[in-house]
Amino acid sequence: MASYFRDLWLGIVTILASMKVTARHFFIPAVTLQYPYERRKLEGWQGSAEKVFTRHQLEVDIDDCIGCLQCERACPVECITIETIKTLPGEDLGKTSTEHPKRLWVAKFDIDMEQCCYCGLCIYPCPTNCIHMTDNYEYSVYNKEKHLYHFGLMTETEAAAKRVQLEEAQRKEKEAKAREPKVSKPEKPKKAAPEKGSEGEA
Repeated sequence: MASYFRDLWLGIVTILASMKVTARHFFIPAVTLQYPYERRKLEGWQGSAEKVFTRHQLEVDIDDCIGCLQCERACPVECITIETIKTLPGEDLGKTSTEHPKRLWVAKFDIDMEQCCYCGLCIYPCPTNCIHMTDNYEYSVYNKEKHLYHFGLMTETEAAAKRVQLEEAQRKEKEAKAREPKVSKPEKPKKAAPEKGSEGEA
């Protein structure tokens, strides 16, 4: 009989100890976020190469890209693919927001986030800061092909047409140079060789 009341008392004490922890939270403001309608803000996020606290999805400001291929060379897993096309004679692409002149068409700029290891090495060598990591960490998809992001300025058809125009312009330039009359350079007068026995005479 004594063991019965002892077990009953231990049960009541255990419940009260547990309820003490639970009751404490009735007087503390709730910290639960109603995800996905509410999202936690990433503290200290800076979308630049100087100060990156989080590493998530890559983004490219293609209008500031000069096609230098520095990010492609720096990528250790080769998830960045860039193809450039030279500008036609007399074609001006303007400048970037950092005042760098644009001399190449960036026909293709693909980033495969399936292969990305989120090291951030691609953003540091970029001279125009056009590639950076965003605070987007939610990009789950049903089709893995959607993780291949295209930032290029041209479609494959437009790029092919631009290459044909460039080859045609280069061909015409070579033909024009070939038709130009060759100007022979005037020969420099040869120095007369010193006569034998003239040196060392008293």
